[in-house]
Amino acid sequence: MNPSGDALPRELADAIARAGDRLSRLASHVVFLASTGSTNDVASALAASGDREGAIVIADAQTAGRGRRGHSWLSPAGSGLYVSVVLTPARARAGSDTATTLVTLAAGVALAQGIEAATGLRVDLKWPNDLYVARRKLGGILAEGVADAVVVGYGINVGATAFPPDLAGRATSLESELGRPVDRAHVLAETLASLAGRYDDLLAGRFDAILDEWRGRSPGGRGARVSWTTPSGTQNGVTAGIDDRGALLVDTGGRLERIVAGELTWL
Repeated sequence: MNPSGDALPRELADAIARAGDRLSRLASHVVFLASTGSTNDVASALAASGDREGAIVIADAQTAGRGRRGHSWLSPAGSGLYVSVVLTPARARAGSDTATTLVTLAAGVALAQGIEAATGLRVDLKWPNDLYVARRKLGGILAEGVADAVVVGYGINVGATAFPPDLAGRATSLESELGRPVDRAHVLAETLASLAGRYDDLLAGRFDAILDEWRGRSPGGRGARVSWTTPSGTQNGVTAGIDDRGALLVDTGGRLERIVAGELTWL
């Protein structure tokens, strides 16, 4: 890990500068790394040291990128966006599942809108942290509590990467969907600007605006079959939307269950 960072590439610096005031509280400190284990780890170290709200970590490649529940995230050089942002929403505290869920959903909405602004591509959301296009995964989000901050990491597949066999049928990229080159710097600027706007919504308590937009971008939010593991065994049900705290509601046959955390399988 190199917390001091490498030289920020000119195209990224210019894109961030052009975003200007749209970044609001973000980009107070920008760290770029040609390669690192995980941008979330670097951002967490910044947060723990007191470099808090708005700090951004960007990597060209990750050697140990990860998603929720320790799942690995393929992060080859030059083919994706790998970004982590330090946020300090008043309701966010380490260990608060509700807080991290709301931040994750807000980030999902922001990234979907940012990608659409940059490329015109419509992006769907899958609870709690996945970006999808045509039922294939385009990106993911990992929100982690650190002291009184929340680190929001996101990865977006930009280039038409040769995915390994186990992912080839389940993953996609912006360039694969659009059939043309995509400017990573422009996507970075638009996703950060959109994230800044949705972060302002969180700080102002405008949760309904976030949740309503999320519902409109989640075709699987209702009517999809899911299963999850509880201490008493595996449970099954059908999704029935999300509540006003971001929990997934699942109809198990006459009873609604609130899913806040844990491993969920979409059937």
